[in-house]
Amino acid sequence: MFAKLFTISALAILAVATPAPAPDASCSTAPLQCCQSLEPANSAAVAPILKGLGVVVQDVNALIGVTCSPISVVGVGGSDACSANTVCCQDNSFGGLVSIGCVPVSA
Repeated sequence: MFAKLFTISALAILAVATPAPAPDASCSTAPLQCCQSLEPANSAAVAPILKGLGVVVQDVNALIGVTCSPISVVGVGGSDACSANTVCCQDNSFGGLVSIGCVPVSA
């Protein structure tokens, strides 16, 4: 039952239209993320992870961030630099393993 509720919640989150982030590197859905890679949902690297989590992404071309961490505010908790992909994602609820519905951001 929890799995069905989780899946329905995930789909509802994905269904919400989110505008692209503004050029000033703001993100209205959550903190900016630094992801080691960005892949389409149907890629060979990401599809098995999503399947293992029980996540169904309706748009197979949606960008999925892999191995993500929040970018801290400048001066708080260390460096805020991202040496990989700075993104704004719609769903960051998978403990950094994956983030769903990501849009690259220019910092």
